[in-house]
Amino acid sequence: MDAKPPSPDAFLIRRTLDEIAPVADKATSYFYALLFLRRPDLRDLFPVSMEAQRDRLFKALLSAAERIDDPDALTVFLSQLGRGHRKYGTRAPDYPAVGESLIGALSRYASAVWTTQTEAAWVRAYTAISQIMIDSAAADEKTSPPWWHAEIVAHERRTRDVAVLTVRPDQAYPFLAGQYTSVETPWWPRVWRHYSFASAPRDDGLLTFHIRAVPAGWVSNALVNRAGPGDVIRLGPPAGSMTVDHGSENGLLCLGGGTGIAPIKALVEDVAEHGGRRSVDVFYGARHDHDLYDLDTMLALRAKHPWLSVRTVVCDTPHDALSGPLPEAVEEFGPWDTHDAYLSGPPGMIRSTVDTLVRIGVPSHRIRHDLVHELVAAGD
Repeated sequence: MDAKPPSPDAFLIRRTLDEIAPVADKATSYFYALLFLRRPDLRDLFPVSMEAQRDRLFKALLSAAERIDDPDALTVFLSQLGRGHRKYGTRAPDYPAVGESLIGALSRYASAVWTTQTEAAWVRAYTAISQIMIDSAAADEKTSPPWWHAEIVAHERRTRDVAVLTVRPDQAYPFLAGQYTSVETPWWPRVWRHYSFASAPRDDGLLTFHIRAVPAGWVSNALVNRAGPGDVIRLGPPAGSMTVDHGSENGLLCLGGGTGIAPIKALVEDVAEHGGRRSVDVFYGARHDHDLYDLDTMLALRAKHPWLSVRTVVCDTPHDALSGPLPEAVEEFGPWDTHDAYLSGPPGMIRSTVDTLVRIGVPSHRIRHDLVHELVAAGD
């Protein structure tokens, strides 16, 4: 069946996006300049250094507009953003200034294709975008706080740059295995980063995260190298759609690259808690064998659950691991067309694995992942 042609508004929006792509950095800077000129008070909602913010809000708005012809996907995407923005202190009256600044930046840097019709299309799109976010934030306010305080109760260094943190939230924190949250440290106020939960929900209410310190990573370096028991961090609301459909009998194909093994471990625990009646194949990827920092945990789960298989894939190839890129190793052990696939790790790994899985017959609707760049304003 031929794909449905884009609506007139979607056509004009995508033409605008194509036009500003080569000058996105300039458009982003101009957007924030307009926003802070119109509403200087909004500057306090952002980090002291805007280098950490970069293009997150602007890119999120563009990503939302790109979904204007898919109401269901748009609502899921924006409802999550609306809830997530509560932690910044965003209020309904703030949205008009954001919309005016967005239109101002687009009209300046997409002037070659900007018309009254284009402006009208963007106004309609932003009106829909902002209303969904406002409504979702208002609904969330009735049941959840804008953020949770969480005390670090354990800090375990696994490698030179990886630590496992266990925290105790100040109140009940509902989430699903496979989801993630945004984290703010006391050392970098208003700078939030995404981290996946490394376990299924626990009876004791504790939460665990796997953190890798990355170059110039303010939050990750603070959590790995500076934080310790007794320190208090803040958590945003849970987010993400990489959760298990327990109504399905399909096998699970789970790929975790680096600290991407954290939500995969949570999914395995989730399947076990629901009776473990389906096969789960885990591929754990890393650059070097010493980067398989959570392998003992995964092997212990494998020993306990006969339906679980765990294979390691590393670049420097120890004798007991597969070699080569993770997607190629997964393809070798197929077919996987009867499985639901779950991918977590670096964006490049996720993209190449999605391409491989679709090529070998896995339906795209059964491939689940949460690329951070698609959820950029939810906190990272």
